[in-house]
Amino acid sequence: MAFGRLDRSSGSQPMSDINMTPLIDVMLVLVVIFIITAPLLASSIKLDLPNTNAAKPGEASQSVTVVVDAAGQTYLKDQPVNQDTLVRKFEEAKQLNPDTEVQLRADKLVPYGRIVEIMGVAHKAGLTHIGFVADATDRAQPGAPALTQP
Repeated sequence: MAFGRLDRSSGSQPMSDINMTPLIDVMLVLVVIFIITAPLLASSIKLDLPNTNAAKPGEASQSVTVVVDAAGQTYLKDQPVNQDTLVRKFEEAKQLNPDTEVQLRADKLVPYGRIVEIMGVAHKAGLTHIGFVADATDRAQPGAPALTQP
């Protein structure tokens, strides 16, 4: 019997686990950055879209985006396509949803005839809703004629 004697611990031991809190904080910041920047990377094809102060982005129930670069090459879902493939894809979209909208993103250097060809392909496939994508601006371009309302 040992009266008055207390067991004493040897003190605190060094922590052998990795502190995960800073790592989790950094990962959450990266996720937020990716969430913010992902919509900005909508298309990887570099275009110089025409400017207009009347351009308002619209939401279609279903849409097919066709891109025409300055050289006249046509892209669908960032993949180059020829005329026959474009017709087939338009027909498939028409079968899935008759109200599918064709969103046409064309560089401002593309000749008007090339735009009309694509519109004709879409109309031939039965897609009659065609939207033209342009950059919205708050001011008119220098040297451009002003549009007036009658």
